[in-house]
Amino acid sequence: MHRYFIKLAYDGTPYNGWQIQKNAPSVQAVINEALTQLCRESINVVGCGRTDTGVHARVFYAHFDLSNPLEDLLGLVRNLNHYLPKSIVIFNIFPVSPDAHARFDAILRTYRYYILRSKDPFKQAFSYFYHGPLDISIMNEGAELMQNFHDFTSFSKVKTQTKTNLCQIKEAYWTIEDNLLVFTISADRFLRNMVRAIVGTLLDMGKHKITLDELSAIIEHKNRAEAGYSVPAKGLFLENVIYPDVINAQK
Repeated sequence: MHRYFIKLAYDGTPYNGWQIQKNAPSVQAVINEALTQLCRESINVVGCGRTDTGVHARVFYAHFDLSNPLEDLLGLVRNLNHYLPKSIVIFNIFPVSPDAHARFDAILRTYRYYILRSKDPFKQAFSYFYHGPLDISIMNEGAELMQNFHDFTSFSKVKTQTKTNLCQIKEAYWTIEDNLLVFTISADRFLRNMVRAIVGTLLDMGKHKITLDELSAIIEHKNRAEAGYSVPAKGLFLENVIYPDVINAQK
């Protein structure tokens, strides 16, 4: 068996997330069909994680197995991009060891959430428009405070199949880029809906609806009902996924 990694990106607007679902379009299903047709072998790609309905990925990795080695990787990339819809692009396909895993071997994931602060017809499809006043300094204090915690049950969808809600946040901060307010967060793993719930809670801080002490209490109580609202999916992007050097060297 020969294993390959795929580096790709996608606009999540037309899809009900990455993961295959019954009676709903998914990125995984579209790529499975394309690879199966082009490689003439039944293929199921395994993604580096699950993105929810409407969430985008500037960088996403998946792996798949083939019975025989691929001789023309560049040709397959070219043919895939011709076959796939405009919402999905393949950057690269490269061989990895048979035990390399797109999901379990990832050591760091980075998401960014984009908030549009003034009307802009060229950005509104991929950002959340919020025009009201925000205290960005306190929002950054809240983002920094979160790095002291590990259990993020308060920001997870309930009744998920996740065995643990423990995550190690490596960085979290807000920046201003032209007319966008951007939240960047990196961690070893993320829970379902976690980033969007964190953003909604930090926005409440920026509106002075909750304090730093109240944010700490929200996290400690491990109750989703106490945290802020979940912001719209269209502003969320998976920006990067980092692997050990043995895989990084080939990307």
